Amino acid sequence: MTVNGEEHTRDIEPRLLLVHFLRDELDLTGTHWGCDTSNCGTCVVLMDGEPAKSCTVLAATASGYDITTVEGLERDGVLDPVQQGFHEEHGLQCGFCTPGMMLTARALLNRNPDPTNDEIRTAISGQICRCTGYATIVRSIRWAADHPA
Repeated sequence: MTVNGEEHTRDIEPRLLLVHFLRDELDLTGTHWGCDTSNCGTCVVLMDGEPAKSCTVLAATASGYDITTVEGLERDGVLDPVQQGFHEEHGLQCGFCTPGMMLTARALLNRNPDPTNDEIRTAISGQICRCTGYATIVRSIRWAADHPA
């Protein structure tokens, strides 16, 4: 599979989840493993540009997909506008949900460069943040929409 633009080939156990492949085989620890039930969304990555909860995807079935993790958002030392927005608008506190939120936001902005706040809330509704109350997250995504790359 391709992860963050780089081709990776490994022999793996057929039951290995994508979240564990990314974290343990590729050392991409920005993809977090939270609830183990696909409810929290901390493990979201992009598969061919669409958000996917990597705790529900077998790594072997991700073969042939272009996977993007939070580490892949930054390009040539420049933060993605979503990452910059989370910095500018204080969209994180503990940071545990942040990688998944950022990737979901990136997918939203790729589809809809100028979403409403309600559309932002709908997009991130499959993810849980226990710290911020979502207001700063919505502002962060709004900032990114207002400052495209």
